[in-house]
Amino acid sequence: MVMKESEAEIGRDDPVPNFELRGTDEETYTLADFAEYDAVLLVFTCNHCPYAQAKFDLLNDVAAEYDDVAVVGVNPNDAEEYPDDSFETMREWVEEGRIRYDAYLRDETQEVAEAYGAVCTPDPFLLRNEGDAFTLAYHGRLDDALNPDDEPTEFYVRDAIDSVLAGEDVDLEFMPSRGCSIKWK
Repeated sequence: MVMKESEAEIGRDDPVPNFELRGTDEETYTLADFAEYDAVLLVFTCNHCPYAQAKFDLLNDVAAEYDDVAVVGVNPNDAEEYPDDSFETMREWVEEGRIRYDAYLRDETQEVAEAYGAVCTPDPFLLRNEGDAFTLAYHGRLDDALNPDDEPTEFYVRDAIDSVLAGEDVDLEFMPSRGCSIKWK
C-alpha cells in the first residue's frame, strides 16, 4: 500500500471538468445530473483502500444529512490489479448498504481522476453549483483523522459544506487528503 497526499491542481473558484461516468445503478451521470443540488461532494475513492474504507461512514452520514448536497463517489482504480475495485464489487457494496452515496461511479478510463488531478483515495472535491457551471469550493481532507484507525475530532468537510450552503467562501487552508495512491493502469 503506497500512501499518497493529494495536490492542489484546480484552483478555488475555478470551473471543474465535466464527466460522463456509469453508476452502480447502470445510469450514466454527468455534472448536469446534479444541477438541483447546491453542492456536490465528489470523492475519488475505492473499495479496497483502508483510508477510503475509514471514511465510508462519514460520507454515508453526509449524504443522509444534507439534502442540498450530492455525495458522489468515483472509483478510478485499475480493477484488473485490484479486483475489489471492480464495478461488480462496487454494485455489491451499494446493494449491501456499505456505501450509501447519492451515486457511486466508475472511472474506467481514469480520465476524470486525471482531469481533477486526484492522486489518492479518498481525494475529495467540494463543488459549488453556480447555476450554469460547477466551481471548486474546497479540495482537501474530509477530517483531521490522518490514519484509518484515528478517531476524527474535526470535520473539515462539514465546515466547507456549511460555508457553501450559506453562500460564503470556504475559509480552510489546503490540507492534502491522505490515502492509498490511485492504482493507475
